Amino acid sequence: MKAKLKFPIRLALFGLPLAAIVAAGFLSSAVAADQPLVAKGKTAFAACAACHGTAPGVKKVGPTLFGIVGRKAGTAPGLKASPALANSGKVWTPDQLDAFITAPRKAVPGNRMPYPGMANPEQRKALIAYLATLR
Repeated sequence: MKAKLKFPIRLALFGLPLAAIVAAGFLSSAVAADQPLVAKGKTAFAACAACHGTAPGVKKVGPTLFGIVGRKAGTAPGLKASPALANSGKVWTPDQLDAFITAPRKAVPGNRMPYPGMANPEQRKALIAYLATLR
């Protein structure tokens, strides 16, 4: 059994970017995450905190962002998503999150999120790194 596990882990460690490894669950986010980047992302999350929680089941105006990376858009438990978001077919990968956080109305026209977007790409990268740790 161990021999079967070594190859995928080795492939993951050497063949994929770190964000993909964390998002795929190959390594725990606590071990694999770039801690300074995650700390910056936690600070950047202040722009989201009024509407979004980070703990499982904690919803505010918007859904909890716990487990957001890899989740299908519009499927957060206990929250009725806009039809535009629910029917978008998107899965929240780091790239999809980046596009959405940049310009939510452009990424998913007709969604109800009033946030205008986060222009700074480094801030978005840090925020997404932080969101990936919420598992």
